[in-house]
Amino acid sequence: MESNHDCISRGRLAPQRVILSEAKNLCISLRVNSAKDPRISRSATERNAGMLRYAQHDRPSKFGRRINGLLLALLLSGIACVESGWSQEVEKGVPTTRVKRGDIDLNVHTMGELRPVRTAMLAAPPVAGGTLQIVHLAKPGTPVKAGEVVIEFDPSEQQYNLEQNRSELQEAEEEITKAKADAAVQAAKDEVALLKAKYDVRQAELDVSKNELVSAIDAKKNLLTLEEAKRAVAQLEQDIKSHSASNRAGLAVAEEKRHKALLAMKQAQQNIENMRVRSPIDGLVRVRENQGAAGGFFFTGMTLPLYREGDQVQPGEIVAHVLDTAHMELKAKINEADRANLKPGEPVEVKVDALPGEVFRASVKTVAGMASSDMWGGGDSARKFDATVELEKPDPRLRAGFTAELAILSGQAKNALYLPRQALFEKNGKPVVYLKKGGQFEPREVKIQYRTESRVAIEGLPEGTEVALVNPEQRGKKTSTASGPLAPASVGGLR
Repeated sequence: MESNHDCISRGRLAPQRVILSEAKNLCISLRVNSAKDPRISRSATERNAGMLRYAQHDRPSKFGRRINGLLLALLLSGIACVESGWSQEVEKGVPTTRVKRGDIDLNVHTMGELRPVRTAMLAAPPVAGGTLQIVHLAKPGTPVKAGEVVIEFDPSEQQYNLEQNRSELQEAEEEITKAKADAAVQAAKDEVALLKAKYDVRQAELDVSKNELVSAIDAKKNLLTLEEAKRAVAQLEQDIKSHSASNRAGLAVAEEKRHKALLAMKQAQQNIENMRVRSPIDGLVRVRENQGAAGGFFFTGMTLPLYREGDQVQPGEIVAHVLDTAHMELKAKINEADRANLKPGEPVEVKVDALPGEVFRASVKTVAGMASSDMWGGGDSARKFDATVELEKPDPRLRAGFTAELAILSGQAKNALYLPRQALFEKNGKPVVYLKKGGQFEPREVKIQYRTESRVAIEGLPEGTEVALVNPEQRGKKTSTASGPLAPASVGGLR
């Protein structure tokens, strides 16, 4: 049998015959085989394009060009047959499921971390004068009682301030004593001077009374002496008042200085007492990381040492916490899909990893109304809601930081119509499913009653309704634009 290559070598019409034969076979065979292997569509198209390029390069005659035009139309028809057959096969290949009726388990399973209900912060005392040095620090995990010393700082600087303030107090008291003594001396001098001045006035009055017996000039002198003595008494009385006011002011300044020194001394004594930081509650000590150990340089994932004896601390800086282990609670993250199924007061079963086989009873205390944000933008992209779970009975074996498995018993949705979550999609901001009618799918809006990680309870569809598990609209778009084998459609709908 002669090959197509031999026919081409014998004449110019041979390429047209070959192409015509190939086109006839293509329209018949590819309709059957394309469903078995979608790569046939691509390979056949490339093969036809190659034959057309060969015929064009052969420079056919006018009759040959007519034949080529006819053959081109046949080739395009064959490709259309292949594409039409493949498109029908895509619709048949959409996975589906049916609406079922039954009970849906609404229990929520998540992980949580034990934390104390009450925590006391222990910080360096807010004193002036620079950094403070730790001379004693309880080890992490040490149980302490209320009033017990947890941290002690070096009090030497505060003791120096106390001695200095005590010296200032003594100096102020001595100044007060001196001021009082000076005031007493001045008062005595003023009293003597006043008595002498009054005596002079009395003597002048006696001399004036003798004016009838003396000459006019002497009488005039006696009157002038009396007036001068009276003015001296008046001036002396004013001076005595001024001296008294000045002495009182000096004494008040000295007393204020003593009061200031006394307050400073009491503050120094209080600062010395504050150098010993006591726990306000019973609990366990947790020492914080020393962020100043790296000189202020810090990056994510960096391991910092804990505070220890000898470290320098800024006034007011938190060094440790005391955790009230008598009352513990759990902090957990709830998926957005489970948030609507939870409410405060629901029972919770707690299994602590550190205590295998133990089951603790608890209840939902609070559930956040807003999703918590991840400041680093990493991790799970699904939004999470913070929840607090309260233990019914305290257990001394529980420690802060323990990881636990939580089973929140939200009950069941009885006799509900449900679908897999993969069958639920969003269109125009509303939840829809793609209802199968004949060989087509049409979107149908539904109402969501409950949502779990794997199922969604709905209203709006009868039991047994067949719906798509993938979005037929997106699948059709990917099929029509694919240049090779059918690209896999994305599975899954709403979160």
